[in-house]
Amino acid sequence: MAEKPRIKLPKTAKKGEVVQIKTLLSHTMESGQRKDASGNIIPRKIINKFACTFNDKPVFSADIEPAVAANPYMQFAARVEESGTFKFSWTDDDGTVTTAVEKITVS
Repeated sequence: MAEKPRIKLPKTAKKGEVVQIKTLLSHTMESGQRKDASGNIIPRKIINKFACTFNDKPVFSADIEPAVAANPYMQFAARVEESGTFKFSWTDDDGTVTTAVEKITVS
């Protein structure tokens, strides 16, 4: 499906700090509207859902449509009150889920 996601967020933060989170997933995001060299329609295959949780609580999610470019990039902010784990997941049309986790230490 996709390569390993790239995640950028600080490893440490102060309690109550708002941190910036950046994610990038290498994926072709085929819309289903193009044709191959033989004239056959290339089947749709896109990431249709992105979600992020922190310590199993929802932080950010997005439904993604075919108009999104290849290699979807997401940037958002989250306030951290405690140390924990961010979990990221991207769901493809065929149900494949790519996940990544990153820990942050809050002092």
